[in-house]
Amino acid sequence: MVLCCSTSGDIFGRMAVSVELQHTGCVPVVRSEIVAIVEHALADRPGDWRVSIIGSQANDRWEMKMTGPNAFERSYTLEGSAGEHEPQVIGKLVARMMPGKKP
Repeated sequence: MVLCCSTSGDIFGRMAVSVELQHTGCVPVVRSEIVAIVEHALADRPGDWRVSIIGSQANDRWEMKMTGPNAFERSYTLEGSAGEHEPQVIGKLVARMMPGKKP
């Protein structure tokens, strides 16, 4: 079951960002904030980007997977007990995982 999904791109179709959250247990406001922050972190990056965050019913870990152009792939486990379920923290982690410039 998809709890949140967003796709954005510019009017010329040069960039698309897809953000999907599943089984995170977040309230809609927090889901929307996570989506907005991830989209902002990827806004100046060319190509198509996909970020998937999948929660677990067994523990407080979320698996975040990012894919992008040129076979870009990264994954990271977000630990709730370490504060990594907070939207601002997720945004910083996404920015750090990107090649090239640093936040």
